[in-house]
Amino acid sequence: MKMEGETVDNKQVIFKGFIDRIPRETDMELKIGKIELKAPKGSGAFLVKNLYLSCDPYMRGRMREYYDSYIPPFVPGQAIQGFGVSKVVDSDDPDFKPGDLVSGLTGWEEFSLMRKHEQLRRIQQDDIPLSYHVGLLGMAGFTAYAGFYEVCSPEIGENVFVSAASGAVGQLVGQLAKLHGCYVVGSAGTSQKVDILKNKLGFDQAFNYKEEPDLNAALKRYFPEGIDIYFDNVGGDMLEAALLNMRIHGRIAVCGMVSSNSLSVSKGIQNLFSLIAKRIRMQGFLQSDYLHLYPRFFENVVSNYKQGKIVYIEDMSEGLESAPAALVGLFYGKNVGKRVIRVARE
Repeated sequence: MKMEGETVDNKQVIFKGFIDRIPRETDMELKIGKIELKAPKGSGAFLVKNLYLSCDPYMRGRMREYYDSYIPPFVPGQAIQGFGVSKVVDSDDPDFKPGDLVSGLTGWEEFSLMRKHEQLRRIQQDDIPLSYHVGLLGMAGFTAYAGFYEVCSPEIGENVFVSAASGAVGQLVGQLAKLHGCYVVGSAGTSQKVDILKNKLGFDQAFNYKEEPDLNAALKRYFPEGIDIYFDNVGGDMLEAALLNMRIHGRIAVCGMVSSNSLSVSKGIQNLFSLIAKRIRMQGFLQSDYLHLYPRFFENVVSNYKQGKIVYIEDMSEGLESAPAALVGLFYGKNVGKRVIRVARE
């Protein structure tokens, strides 16, 4: 049992330096630092033990030396940051007490000193797995909810296409669309994922894009009457094919571009004339623009989960040392579902 005020080892995943390509494990290194298990008096901070950490594709954007984005880059030589679930160990903040569970941005390390408290949520323990607070009930789940309902403006009976459909965001988009009364097709990169989409997540149809020499023809096969809503997690060739298959007044929610090798040297997108001919609305979005809707989302998703109407698939990596490989694997489709790192047992 570690005592308050004791100095202990603090294993950390350190960001080594800026890149402009798909991350490699060697862009990060494991180091052992030291930390005092005490929040400095008068600091208003609190110390947490990190239990679960989230691996998300947006983190690649923070590895670039680019300061004009919605979130600043990581700092070379310091621990990587990401969403996590943590337990308060010691506190100089009257709002947070030892033993409290919180979710929000934290360090990729065993212990973190929390100084900024915006977007931190206190977790009320119930029968929902704690790790779901970085997935289903975290940034990924809320991205799916805000993107589908607010950006896509769905109507009952519409045709919905989701790319990277078995990932952290896509798997919930598809289930929300089914609950809304839509016809839903998902694409993924392995036959195992296609099977999960159809048999576990309840998609009407799913296909392996790697087995389709012509994506335009594949979409025509699954959507003979066209696509009303495309929830885009990949960009690239799939977006170009979807543009050709949209219906009049279709909506495209641009959530991610995991298919592009470089975020600063980007290729143009073909078939944009469809936006005019079909009067398509194509919109990028961030979940942080919709935080006022979080309580409604939480209530909706928890209720559906407890009734068995929503399932959520996680891909759990054990130990902080597994974190670099877990993050890199996202860009090669190695995750099945939401990738989470378990740093410590509760």
